[in-house]
Amino acid sequence: PTNSSVHMQLSEKPTIQDDERISAEEMDERRRQNIAYEYLCHLEEAKQWMEACVEEELPPTTELEEGLRNGVYLGKLAKFFAPKMVSEKKIYDRDQTRYKHTGLHFRHTDNTVQWLRAMESVGLPKIFYPETTDVYDRKNMPKVVYCIHALSLYLFKLGIAPQIQDLLGKVAFTEEEISNMRSELEKYGIQMPTFSKIGGILANELSVDEAALHAAVFAINEAVDKGEATVTMGALKNPNAMLRNTGEELAQDYQVTLSWAKASKEDQASGRVRNSESLPVVVLSTQESVKKSLSQMVAVREVNQAISAQDEAALLAGLRVPALGMLGVQEANSHWYLEHLTSYCEVKARVSKAQWLKKYSIAIVAINAAIRHGVAAETVEELMNPEAQLPIVYQTAANLYQTELFSLQIQGAKAGLGHEELCVAVEMLSAVAALNEVLDTKDPQAVTEQLTDSPLGFSNMDQDNLHRYADTLISLRAESLSQGLEFLTWNDVQKTIDTVNLQVHEEHERIIAIAEINEALSSGNPEQTLSALLLPTAKLQGVNPATAKHYHDVLQNTNSGDESAVLWLDQIQEGIHTANQDEEEALALAGAVADINREVAEGDSQTTLQALQSPLAGLRGVLSECTDTYQTQLAQRQDLNTTTAGSSDSVWVKHRIKESYDYYYNLENREGTWEEPEDFTHNSTQLRREEIQCVVGGVTAEYNREQLWLANETLVTQLQARIRVKQEFHIYNRLNVLQSNVGTVIKIYTLLSCLYVQEKEIVKIQAFLKANKARDDYRTLTGAQDPPLSVVRKFVHLLEQSSLDLLEEQEVTRLREEVVTKIRSNQQMEKDLNLMDIKIGLLVKNRITLQDVVSHSKKLKKKSKEELAAGDRQGIKGLSKGKRKKLEAYQHLFYLLQTNPSYLAKLIFQMPQNKSTKFMDTVIFTLYNYASNQREEYLLLKLFKTALEEEIKSKVDQIQDIVTGNPTVIKMVVSFNRGARGHNTLRQLLAPVVKEIIEDKGLGINTNPVDVYKAWVNQLETNTGEASKLPYEVTPDQAMSHKEVRAKLESSSQALRTATDKVLNSIVSSLDNIPYGMRYIAKVLKHSLHEKFPDATEDELLKIVGNLLYYRYMNPAIVAPDGFDIIDMSAGGQLHSDQRRNLGSVAKMLQHAAANKLFEGENAHMTSMNNYISQTYQKFRVFFQAACDVPEPEEKFNVDEYSDMVTLSKPVIYISIDEIINTHSLVLEHLEAISPDHNDLLHELLEDLGDAPDVEALLGEGAVDPNHPNKESTLSQLAKTEISLTLTSKFELLEGDDKDTKGLMMKTKKLIVDVIRIQPGDTLPETLETPASALQECEHSKVVALRAVQDAQTPEGLKSSQAVLEDRQLPLEQKKRKILRNLRTLEQAGLVTASNKYQDLINDIAKDIRYQRRYRQRRKAELVKLQQALMFPTKPIPQRKVEEKGSKKWKHQSLKYTAARLHEKGVILEIEGLQTNQFKNVMFDISPSEEVGDFEVKAKFMGVEMEKVQLHFQDLLQLQYEGVAVMKMFDKAKVNVNLLIFLLNKKFYGK
Repeated sequence: PTNSSVHMQLSEKPTIQDDERISAEEMDERRRQNIAYEYLCHLEEAKQWMEACVEEELPPTTELEEGLRNGVYLGKLAKFFAPKMVSEKKIYDRDQTRYKHTGLHFRHTDNTVQWLRAMESVGLPKIFYPETTDVYDRKNMPKVVYCIHALSLYLFKLGIAPQIQDLLGKVAFTEEEISNMRSELEKYGIQMPTFSKIGGILANELSVDEAALHAAVFAINEAVDKGEATVTMGALKNPNAMLRNTGEELAQDYQVTLSWAKASKEDQASGRVRNSESLPVVVLSTQESVKKSLSQMVAVREVNQAISAQDEAALLAGLRVPALGMLGVQEANSHWYLEHLTSYCEVKARVSKAQWLKKYSIAIVAINAAIRHGVAAETVEELMNPEAQLPIVYQTAANLYQTELFSLQIQGAKAGLGHEELCVAVEMLSAVAALNEVLDTKDPQAVTEQLTDSPLGFSNMDQDNLHRYADTLISLRAESLSQGLEFLTWNDVQKTIDTVNLQVHEEHERIIAIAEINEALSSGNPEQTLSALLLPTAKLQGVNPATAKHYHDVLQNTNSGDESAVLWLDQIQEGIHTANQDEEEALALAGAVADINREVAEGDSQTTLQALQSPLAGLRGVLSECTDTYQTQLAQRQDLNTTTAGSSDSVWVKHRIKESYDYYYNLENREGTWEEPEDFTHNSTQLRREEIQCVVGGVTAEYNREQLWLANETLVTQLQARIRVKQEFHIYNRLNVLQSNVGTVIKIYTLLSCLYVQEKEIVKIQAFLKANKARDDYRTLTGAQDPPLSVVRKFVHLLEQSSLDLLEEQEVTRLREEVVTKIRSNQQMEKDLNLMDIKIGLLVKNRITLQDVVSHSKKLKKKSKEELAAGDRQGIKGLSKGKRKKLEAYQHLFYLLQTNPSYLAKLIFQMPQNKSTKFMDTVIFTLYNYASNQREEYLLLKLFKTALEEEIKSKVDQIQDIVTGNPTVIKMVVSFNRGARGHNTLRQLLAPVVKEIIEDKGLGINTNPVDVYKAWVNQLETNTGEASKLPYEVTPDQAMSHKEVRAKLESSSQALRTATDKVLNSIVSSLDNIPYGMRYIAKVLKHSLHEKFPDATEDELLKIVGNLLYYRYMNPAIVAPDGFDIIDMSAGGQLHSDQRRNLGSVAKMLQHAAANKLFEGENAHMTSMNNYISQTYQKFRVFFQAACDVPEPEEKFNVDEYSDMVTLSKPVIYISIDEIINTHSLVLEHLEAISPDHNDLLHELLEDLGDAPDVEALLGEGAVDPNHPNKESTLSQLAKTEISLTLTSKFELLEGDDKDTKGLMMKTKKLIVDVIRIQPGDTLPETLETPASALQECEHSKVVALRAVQDAQTPEGLKSSQAVLEDRQLPLEQKKRKILRNLRTLEQAGLVTASNKYQDLINDIAKDIRYQRRYRQRRKAELVKLQQALMFPTKPIPQRKVEEKGSKKWKHQSLKYTAARLHEKGVILEIEGLQTNQFKNVMFDISPSEEVGDFEVKAKFMGVEMEKVQLHFQDLLQLQYEGVAVMKMFDKAKVNVNLLIFLLNKKFYGK
């Protein structure tokens, strides 16, 4: 319905007839809708009034409630009507930047409190006031709006604000907005305030006269404050002020006098009495009284001035003013007058000051007493006493105030804390309390703001470390809460700041030390390296000066792979540990080798063995059995070294450690060093460890081989002997057999060879003759105009249904049911997923809780698993037994609707377009089983054809209406063919070229001259480093005046032509891949338009076809390939703006080419492409013509009017009870439009069904307990129950009914097949007239018996009608008599003729045989297709689920990436202060925290931990939702938000 209709429904009262037609539930429904609409109108009224007051645009009406929660607009409203009480500075977050970034903050409640206090200051009765939580927590937003309305009326009466408008029935809201508001109001669960009674309540609260007087007085006060005499005069003339005889000429005097009187009143009241109370003193009843009052005021002012100036003359003159009415004033007493009045004023001032000091002192004493008493609540109450004049106090921090102030009180004087001490302490404690509140939000940005803005006065704060302070304090706050500490104190925070500063300082010192270590390593000087390693700031452990050389070598080898790389802290520390271990191992190894050499030289083999077996030597394969051999060979090796050139006197031996380092060992003092000694000479008599291992290994290996052969020598000998004997025996036996039967073997071989040759020839001849005969017969059957009966008889067995046919038919039926059920299940899941998206969106906006999303996610997952099972449990069994008759009537109805497309085609256009689209998506596609087989695709295309012809006939007035409008049928055809059926086609057609365009990094198509110009200017500034003198904002013509721009545009145009050609070639070469349904509808569209518009040219018609095939079907998939699943996108991935622009440019070119639309006007700069457009159109034209050249569906699918009669199984659809009822209701509602003839079959079927039932009536009254508390929801759930309907025609031939000639023809053909299969004959009359022999009768009986057994095993849904079964069980002669009777009936009907010996019937039987063969082929193909479809499970729910805390799938391992690696992945864009080649020195450690969705990111520079931040996954989603592509971490690193989300999803959530 339109908005106007909604307004009529909501604003007009129903007539008596309406009340009679609608039920109580509908009346209640209407009432609820009315309430929601009226409330929306009141919201709009409040919105417009507030906008007029604050002069600022407010959020839309439907979002106003949410927009008021932070109180900013309420605070600005308070500033409007009470500016002295609420200044702009007092409004927290007045520009709402914090609210937009992080949402609501507890300090936003201050704004609401300011508004409430402002209303109290102007005197609005408190009966209208909402609670603070009503605003902040949205507990009662209607009460807030109600208060705003009351405030508007009150301020209008005071003359401060304009009058609020009455917009009821004057503003438009959609049904969706009204329904949403109704749902929100039901959530509040409160009684809606009566807005119409605000005026009466306000009058009762103030009393009518008093209220008007109060308003007038307040208006005069406001006018006096403005200082404009004309405004004051207007306020004085207000009748409600009850001032008479005011004169315009006295306006300025009124202004001056009243201003002075008001100021005096304010001074007397010390600013604590409301301004309105000063006015009645000066408001008099007559003009003379006013003048007198003014004179009195002037005189009193002069007297006071004279007293202040101590001027006796002036005082005397003032006292003598007649207006004062002073009597007995004598000049002689002027001195006394002055003295006494001066004294009086001083006494009065002292009294006033004493009174104030007394109250002030009492308040301070009370505060000290409360602190000593130790009750925190009492202390806070006293601190908040206005007379104490202390800074703001937070009640939530009562314990903090009590503890800290009590501590100060003990340390101070016995008298207690003074006012100045209290002021300083309270201000600081309040700031500490606010800081603790902010720390609880865990918002680092808010913490840094609080640290810098508050009066805490922390020392040593460094702006560069603010985020470190915030993160550390947040962690400390959480730790203190876990330990039961309520607050962090000022000392705690200061200590934390000092600690962080120290950590940062140490980190920087360590970085400097590590840099020095790397410089020392580069220098190549071990001593310099040692000095750097010993730096205290490096804090390295285990550094031994004696190992300096080895430290240097190990650390240099650590980064030997990359000369430019530097060592990090952990690498250096690891290198030191490694060098120390090398030192220990080298010394132990050298000592063990020296011991071995000494023992070998001494010649004792046992001691040598012990030395070899020492673990310090690390030798392998030492065996005690080889002791002597070891001794001998090692001694020989020593002797050999001695005789070789070398020194035997040296005390030094060199060892190679880890094949990299030389270690020098002193044989005398058994000490070693890494530095080569002076005059080093290696002692050649000493065997090295490698030499010793070589000798030991060789001896041990030789010993092992010897032992192996000795252990197995006997077995090897025996094995060889047995193998040799076996071979000789086998050969001997075979020779004997062959020698004794040589002649026989020769004869057998010769005979078998001859027989084999002759048999093959015979088989070939027989196969050739049979194949030729069968081929000729089948060619005759399929090609001859009148195939002879003898040929047809050979193939009639193909019409029999075998057990395999039955099994295949059952399997196809089962799989079809499963596929259709899954399609419907997927559609429902898509709806649920859309709801899930909404819930996640609301979660991002903090409008629902995380638990709601988790609950829906679990429900969705559970539903996807149990949905099919539930359908199987209920299904058709959900219907009561008594409703089976109605079920059959529905089967007849849906069969008629399915096979006669004119009904549904007319019904579609009787409904609004939004309802017709939903009807198509649910009922109609269900009725045709989503075209899951050829029969249903054929029928659906006939419906599309009929509906399109109907739409063109009735709704298209001009040929361009198809292009400019949104035809219902075209939209449904495109949607259907772009769905599951046509998706693969689009993907095959477009995916390769689209992917090529996307992956072409060098492709940059930009045909906008202004954009190209700006990019050129930016490039110039980047290259030169200077600001360009060219203007930045130019027109397209100005941009084109630059040759550089023209050159870039020409380059883009060339790239555009190349990319467009690729896509075009892919399209035109894939004509056969376009779904037949799309091509057929294009053909129908062209033909129908040509019939209605015969003067239209071929080009005009082909442009319309192009609009369908390209613009509507293909173009969206090119523009948004990710949205149509044309390309595969990784989780969190998205197309770059340049890629989208490239695709959009190509799509725009193809769109212009398909319509032959040349560039002009705004696109004049593209005129150079017009020639290319024309050429491309010619290619498209040929393509569109070829696309329309398709056969009719009857030929394509080989379907005719008899197809349903000869198919084995009846069509089955799967439809919900709710859809049955809706279809029934719609057909009844529009019956006259879709079937005006009352004798039509549709009328007869609807009469059988009667009125549309409800769910309970269809299921049976006992289906749901009437007393069930959730009866309605249960019935609603049952209405979704799917049942299967086997569609049959009510008008098929029944038993004994020969009026249906189609049915009679079918029965007769089946009987003829039974006869000619058993009894031969050249013609049908000859066969029927020839009596059957006993043998033929016997053979026929066997066939009938076998068929009876098969029929008994046939499932109910696949059985033929009872009449047909009974006919086929008749004896042969009775069948022939019945055939003759039927032939006479058919001849009378003109369907057959005896003159051609009933050849027409024989031709039909031949056609049935051909159709049965094709049907079996199609069934096999469909079976394969259905099995392939079901190989892929139901589309899984996308990973939108929200993990709960403690989920088992949460991965706790951390990730470590260098900045260089993250830069390669695109996550890190840049780091301030670092070149890209230094990114390898920065390490990011990402680890999950205990809270799901929270991560801790640590940054290390050269191994030194620099900073860490808390990363909240929800914040990242919020940024992504708001379209923020780049964010900052550590205030230095720029990060791609989308890729960071993708990385976290992939690594931690497995998505």
